[in-house]
Order: sequence, then C-alpha cells, then structure tokens
Amino acid sequence: MVTTIIGFPRLGEFRELKFTTEKYFRGEIGEAELLESAKTLRRKHWNLVKEAGITEIPSNDFSHYDAVLDTAFLLNVVPQAVQSLDLTDLERYFALARGYQGEKGDVRALPMKKWFNTNYHYIVPKFEKDTQVKLASNKIFDEFVEARERGLLTRPVLIGPFTFLQLADYEVGTAPTDFVESIVATYQAVFETLANLGAKTIQLDEPSLVKDLTAKEKALFLDIYEKLLADKKGLSVLVQTYFGDVRDIYADLLTLPIDGLGLDFVEGKKTLELVSTGFPEDKVLYAGIVNGKNIWRNDYEKSLALLKKIPTTNIVLNTSCSLLHVPFTTVNEEFEASILQHFSFAVEKLAELRDLDTILTEGGADLLARNKDLFRTERVGTNQDLAARIAGLTEADYTRLPDFAEREIIQAERLKLPELPTTTIGSFPQTEEVRATRLAFRKGEVSAQAYDTFLAKQIDDWIEWQEEVGFDVLVHGEFERNDMVEYFGQNLSGYLFSKNGWVQSYGMRGVKPPIIWSDVTRLQPITVKWSSYAQSKTDKPVKGMLTGPVTILNWSFPREDISIKESTLQIALAIKEEVLDLETAGIKIIQIDEAALREKLPLRRSDWYEDYLDWAIPAFRLVHSTVAPDTQIHTHMCYSEFTDIIPAIDNMDADVISFEASRSNLVILDELKAQNFQTQVGPGVYDIHSPRVPADGEIDHTIEAILAKVPRQKVWINPDCGLKTRGIKETRESLIRLVEVAKLARQAITK
Repeated sequence: MVTTIIGFPRLGEFRELKFTTEKYFRGEIGEAELLESAKTLRRKHWNLVKEAGITEIPSNDFSHYDAVLDTAFLLNVVPQAVQSLDLTDLERYFALARGYQGEKGDVRALPMKKWFNTNYHYIVPKFEKDTQVKLASNKIFDEFVEARERGLLTRPVLIGPFTFLQLADYEVGTAPTDFVESIVATYQAVFETLANLGAKTIQLDEPSLVKDLTAKEKALFLDIYEKLLADKKGLSVLVQTYFGDVRDIYADLLTLPIDGLGLDFVEGKKTLELVSTGFPEDKVLYAGIVNGKNIWRNDYEKSLALLKKIPTTNIVLNTSCSLLHVPFTTVNEEFEASILQHFSFAVEKLAELRDLDTILTEGGADLLARNKDLFRTERVGTNQDLAARIAGLTEADYTRLPDFAEREIIQAERLKLPELPTTTIGSFPQTEEVRATRLAFRKGEVSAQAYDTFLAKQIDDWIEWQEEVGFDVLVHGEFERNDMVEYFGQNLSGYLFSKNGWVQSYGMRGVKPPIIWSDVTRLQPITVKWSSYAQSKTDKPVKGMLTGPVTILNWSFPREDISIKESTLQIALAIKEEVLDLETAGIKIIQIDEAALREKLPLRRSDWYEDYLDWAIPAFRLVHSTVAPDTQIHTHMCYSEFTDIIPAIDNMDADVISFEASRSNLVILDELKAQNFQTQVGPGVYDIHSPRVPADGEIDHTIEAILAKVPRQKVWINPDCGLKTRGIKETRESLIRLVEVAKLARQAITK
C-alpha cells in the first residue's frame, strides 16, 4: 500500500535549526549560513523518511518559524508597516514573528495563537484594506526543486485557502469574502508553477473543516474550492484534515473534484461512521490511523480492525496529523528496554506505517504477533488508595467558601495593595549562567550546598531589584526550574522524562513534555523551600508559583490506558497538597497557572462541556477549595482564544486571573465586560515573546484601554507571560517602564 505522513518535525534531531537560528538572531552568522543550514536539515529529513519506506514524501512542511506565516508571505499578506521597512525578505519574515526594533524602524510582532487543540502556536496573518493577494515567495517551489534534485518527487504541502482565511485577522471594513477571487487566482498560480516543475500532487491542509461550520462558512469553503478546482493545472489535489472529523461537510467534500481526502481516524469521533456511509472509488482516502500527537506505540490489531471497516480499497496509510507534535526519535533515549518498547516518536511512527503496510500486503505475522504481545503486557498497577480518594470526592470538595465577593473584601483588608497593583507572571530571565549551573548540579559537578547558595543569590538580587523598582507583589524568579511542567513532574510519582524529547511550541522554542507513565501522587513538597526563602527577604507579598493540574496534564504526554479526566484529578490532588503547604508556610498569594487550559478543549462546541470543561474546571477548583478566605489565588492563561469560554473561566473561582492580551489587541476585554466577569484581571500590557522594549506611550495606551472596559478596582498590571526566555537588559527596561506607567495611572485615578 501507499504510505505517507502529513508533515515531519522541523527543529532537527538535536534542535539544530533552533541553535542555528538563534545564532542568526544574535548576529553571529548571516542569512546565507542560516539558509544553508536549513537546507542541509531538510535533505537529512527527506532521506530519513525515504529510507524508512514511506512512499509519498511531503515537502514545504519545513518552516523557519511557522507554516501559517510562510503562507502569508507566499500570498503577500504582509502588513504595509513591514512591507515598507528597508529589510531583506528574511528580516521582514522574522519581524512579523518577533517584532523589529532598530535603526530601520519599529514594528510589533503579529498576534500568536494556539494551533487548534495543540501546544503549537501559529502567527496570525492580517488582511488590510490595501492587501494585494499575489504570488510573492518561492519557498514552496525552491524546496520542491531541492528534493527533486536529490531524486525525490515530493508532495508539496500548503495551508489551504479556507483555513488560511479562517485563521487570519481582518482590518475593520474587510472580510474573507473580499479576497476569495485573488486568493483562488494565487493558489492556481502555485498549482501551475508546481506542475511546470514536475509536481504531481499538492496537499492543501484544511483543519478548519473539523470545527463546527456555519452555513456561511460552508458556503465560503465551497465557493473557494469550486473556483479553485475548476482548473487544477494538471495537479492532483489532496485536501487534508486533522484534529477531528468533518461531519458538517463530508457529503459536500465527496462531490468536489478533489483527488484525495485526508481524514483523522484517531481524534475524529465520527470519521469511521462517516466513511461507512460510502467513499467514492475515484478518490483516494488518506487514512490517519497512526497518532501524530501522542508517543505510545500503535496497537496494530486495533488499526487493522479499523481499516477492515473502511468501505474502499483505495487507501493511503497516514498519520492522524503532522509529526511536528511528537519528539524526533527514541534512539537517543536512555529508558530501560521494558519501558522504551512502549514509545513511538516521529521516526518510529514511520516504522509503524511500514509495519502496517507489510502486515496488510505481505502477511507480516511476526510483526503482528510481537505487537500483540506488547499490548498484552500489564504495564503498570493501580494505586488503590488514590483511586479511593478520587471515587470519594463530592461537590463540597470542589467548592471554596466563602464566595468570591466576600473573599475579595477580606483579601483587600489583609493585603492592603494599592489600586492597579503591579506584579510579573513568575519567571525572570534564565541566563546562560543559570542554565549552566543547574546542569552542573544535575551532573554532580556542583554540590547541593553550592547550588543552593547560587539560587539564593539569584533570588536575593531580583527581590532587591523588584523592591527598588516598586513592584507591589514580588516573585522569586523560578531559577531552580527548568520547565514549568517538568519541574513538578520530577517531584511527582508516575512521571518519566525523556533526554531529547523536544517538541516545537512556537518559533524556535522547544518544550520537552514529560510522560505520564503511571498513577500520580506528590512525593514531597516542591516549591515551599524557595517561596518561603524569598518571602523571608521582603515585607512585600511574594507569590507562590505553581503549575495547575490541567496544564500539567496537557503539557505532558498522557496515558492512554485511563481517561485524561482521571489523570487530571490525580494531579489536582497532588497540587492541592502543595497549595496547602505554601499557605501553612505563610505565603498569602498563590498563583496556579493554567496556561494550557484550552489545549484539549474539543474543537466542536457541542463537546466542550461534557467532554472537557465539566471536569477540567472542577479539577482546578479542587486544588484551591480549602484555602483560607484571606489567601489570594491567582491563575494565568496565555496565547490562546478565551473569549468564548469566559463563563467557564470565571467558574474557576480564582481571585485574580492574568491573561495574554497585548498581541491579541485586548480583544478579550469586551467579552469580560459583556459577561460581567467578577474575577480580578491582569491583561498583559506588553508582549514578552518579542525582544522589543515597549515604546513610549505603548503601555500607557494599553492601560487606558483596559481601564475603559474593566473597573479599576479589578485591574492588575503585569506583562503577558513569564520572562524566562528574555534577556536581562530588555526585561529590566520593560518592567521599569511598566511600573512607572502604572504609578502614573494610579496618580491620575487619585486626582
């Protein structure tokens, strides 16, 4: 059978692209060296996929930052403010991703949002009134030619026109329908150029089709594709979907003159039901049966049983989504063989596709038998005490008393904070010295005493600096933490940690999600030591900093042998113990971050509550339900779309919630006002994912906009997110400006 993948990881086996790109950002290498390094990496990946036996190999799934941003450049959807800068194309590209501040101008980065229900983030393109959609980049063509010159006839991949229009922002007075004609013409120009270069098939990624579609959205999709497919320029067109099923438009898809349709049989609840109603013999079904988002081995027996139910033989074996969302390979891991045999990263998933092909076409009885034996093995036991605790939970365990309004009065009296209190989200820059010292301690090259002395000095310096600048609520900086999930997982039972399990989160930023192997309990206090130390150094309140149970679950590779609800409740009980220990230690403000709350939110609204929010929100409440009324509970959420779940967020019953808001232009404020949001809020007043220092007037304007829509008694002033990845100089300049502007706003209120 034909085998393929939707896309392959970009960063490299050892994050080569990340390190080369960061050298470019620091000015240590030029464009030519960066581009050549990327070219070498692409060749390595293509060869690897080919040697694994995959018969259809994609191209243009590589990106220097983000595929949606690549598509924006291809289509010339680049804001005029960036077009007009005297920069090279690559400099403009990175200016949209990271912002630009230099002798040639000053522009802010485009917004960044979560890519559907994953931890990957995409750059949000923007259509302006004068946007002229046209072919403006050669990347997709150059990479096809690169592969062709190495003897590989690849299938170029491109974000589909409907999904691109759905994900974009629009200047007031414009709408997606304004750009249909020009976007169709530009995609047809892409078709024609690829066909002239020798391409046979193009893959158009349309994941927006798995969401709830209105009649208007369906009409837009069909209008685009009826026009687009009127002249395919000789190419076969594959419409590829993932992250769910296409129940709203399946019948319409089958009537279109597309040549292939990619469907997700892993996350698509109704995909098998849909194809069981029939699938045309003149189309190829790209069946996503190997999970592209989790790291557990594929159960061949289940996959084969599923394939037998599909009423067509014209099938290509595929991954459920791009392998961008899993680590590169298990080869570089150090787990015991009995553990490692259960894991499948990107390279290993290629082998799974090949195995399934072999079993289907050649028998492969030995392959199937070994896989059956693996799944017969009892991997872990059950913690009966923990199971009993979860079974015994009642509504009272999820309810904090007294209610918010009464707590707000008690906390105001206890904390005596000024209006518009200033704080940060938690972490401060982790310099090369911090990372090197932590690594040396892990390797045993630095003693525990010396390491503690080093951390204490970092905390002392930053506590003193925060007091000098004038922050109202301080943080200890989190210098002891390598990652906001891994650090907690290291102190919880049931977790395993990969050595090189990096996954791209945004741009060149990689995260290394831990693996939930078995039942989770807290082994020992996790954060009390350094939070208490920091509090002992100041009379101002220092926030205790925790990661919430939903985020710990969502930023881990979860088990598949129990439900994610049960796993989350296990974690919630562990973090609850930590909250109570912090409170006992005298920490009166505790921040429980839920940055990834939305990550596993079903893409269809009809599934939101029963399948997710009805247990995810209570899991958060369980963590803080028994703290004293005068203990103030904060949480933080970043880089996602929260406006449509505001009532659920308010139902978390936190006392203060900080949101990412600067890149999204504070759009969340209108919804907070409309929903009569009761929780105190800290909308981020500047973007920490850009190296820019906010220009004069930027933070002033942002605070004015916040106060125009949120009662001042409810407002906190803080950055968008933690400052771990930023440099010290830019961080201090930005935070000094933040505090100065907040003080001026406070004075204006007083007057």
